[in-house]
Amino acid sequence: MNLAHWLERTGMAAPERPALFLGEACVADYGTFLARARSVAGWLRAQGVVPGDLVAIFMKNQPDYLVVFYGIWIAGGVVVPINAKLHGREAAFILENASVSFVFASPDLAEALRDAATEVAPVIVPSARYDGILAHVPAPEIVPRAPEDVAWLFYTSGTTGKPKGVMMTFRMLTTMSLCYGHDADAVRPEDATLYAAPMSHGAGIYNMLHMHAGARHVCPASAGFDPDEIFDLAGHFGSVQMFAAPTMVKRLTERAIATGQSGAGLRTIVYAGGPMYNADIIAAVDHFGPIFVQIYGQGECPMGITALSRADVADRSHPRWRQRLQSVGKAQSAVEVAIGDAQGRPLPTGTHGEIMVRGDTVMLGYWQNAEATAKTLVNGWLMTGDMGFMDADGYVTLQDRSKDMIITGGSNVYPREVEEVLLMDPEVSEVSVVGRPHPEWGEEVVAFVVGSAPPARLDALCLEHIARFKRPKDYIPIDALPKNNYGKVLKTDLRARFEST
Repeated sequence: MNLAHWLERTGMAAPERPALFLGEACVADYGTFLARARSVAGWLRAQGVVPGDLVAIFMKNQPDYLVVFYGIWIAGGVVVPINAKLHGREAAFILENASVSFVFASPDLAEALRDAATEVAPVIVPSARYDGILAHVPAPEIVPRAPEDVAWLFYTSGTTGKPKGVMMTFRMLTTMSLCYGHDADAVRPEDATLYAAPMSHGAGIYNMLHMHAGARHVCPASAGFDPDEIFDLAGHFGSVQMFAAPTMVKRLTERAIATGQSGAGLRTIVYAGGPMYNADIIAAVDHFGPIFVQIYGQGECPMGITALSRADVADRSHPRWRQRLQSVGKAQSAVEVAIGDAQGRPLPTGTHGEIMVRGDTVMLGYWQNAEATAKTLVNGWLMTGDMGFMDADGYVTLQDRSKDMIITGGSNVYPREVEEVLLMDPEVSEVSVVGRPHPEWGEEVVAFVVGSAPPARLDALCLEHIARFKRPKDYIPIDALPKNNYGKVLKTDLRARFEST
C-alpha cells in the first residue's frame, strides 16, 4: 500500500485539523496539506515522472518538506531525502548515484549544488516556480504501490567510505510505523511531533504514524536544534513527541538545569543514533521524569530492531536496572533478534557476537550494490556490524561496532565499556576510546578526552571498575570530538591521527 493513503484519509476525514506549523504559526490544515501534495504530484506526473522514479529532497526542516515528500509518493515516486548538513559535493554524489529525476532544494542548498558543479538533476527551489507547482492541477488519485516497492532510498552516513543507498519498501515503513505505536509510544490526534533533528533521518521517518493519527507537525523556526526554542514550543503546544540523538538529550538536560526549565509539554523523547551513556540518561530522567524511550535501529532496519520502554528507562527498582539501562532493550514486535557468528549462525544466550535481525523492517538491499548486499544479508539475517550480547530476559546490550572493537595482546576490549567508566568523572564531558597500533600487542587502548580531568585520576577510576588490560595507555586531550552530520563520533578520524604521526 502507498503510505500516501494515510495522509489522504486524515485529509478527507478531518480537513480542518491543524497539520503543519512553522514555529507556533499554523501554515496548513490537513485539507490544505493534502491539496498541496496532490498539486506537487500532478506537476511531477506532468513532467514525466512515472512510478518508481526517484525524486530527491535536499531541504532544511520546514513544512514544505512534508508537502513535497507526500507529493512524490502520490505520484508513485521514490523519495530520496538528503541530509541538509551535507556538503554540496556529498549531495551531488547521492543525486548521481541514485539517478534522480528532480531535486527539491532550499535556496542556500541549491546554491551549494551549483557550487559543486552538478548537472545531474533539475533543481526546484521554493520560490515563484515552486508556488506555481502548488497551483498545478492536482493528481486525481494516488498511484498504487506494492508492499515490496521501494518507497524511500536512504543513504547511510558513510563514516567508513562512500554512502550506500538503502532500499526501504512500503512494507518496511508501514511495519516500522506500527511498531512505533506498539513498542515505543502511542500517537494521538492531540499530539505534536517536533522536527528538531534532520527530517531526512530519524526525526522525519516517524512522520507517517503521526500523519495517520492526524497529529500536528511542528518545524522549529530555526530549522534545527535549539534547546530554548524546544522548551518554548513544548510549552506552547503541549504533548510534544520528538526524536533526539543522545548528544541532543545531553544538551537539553544541561540547558534545562542551567535555566531552570522543567520541560513542560514534552511528552516523549525517543533517543537513538549513537551510544547513550548511563550518566547522561540518568541525569535526563532525574530532571525531566519518565519521558524517554530508546530505539535501536540503523538505516538497513530503520528504527526497527529493539526498544527500551519508558518504564525500563525510568525504573530504579529492578536489581539489574543499571544493566538494563545500558542495554538497547528487547526485540520489537515485528522482528527476530539474535546474536550470531560471522556466518550468521545464532549463538547461545549471553554469548558475545554480532547482533542480527530479520523481519519485515529489514531492507530490501543496497541500491545497485549486489556485493555489499550479499555481505550484509546473510542466511536471511541482517548482519548489523554491531557487537553485543543478549541476556536471559531478552535485553540486548550493544557494545560497539565490530570495526571499533580493540584487540590488545589477544584480548578484546569494547570501547564503550571504557567510555562509560571515564564518563563517571565529573570533569569529563565527552570521551572516545580507540585502538592505536602497537608493535607488541597489536593495538593499545587510547582515550580522547574532552574535559579537564587529570590522567592519574582517570587511571585510578579505570583500575577501580574494569580489568587492568582495558585501561587506556594514553589520555589525549581534545577540544571536541569529530562527528558526522548525524552527530556520530568519527572514530575513523581519530584513528587516522595515529597514521600521520
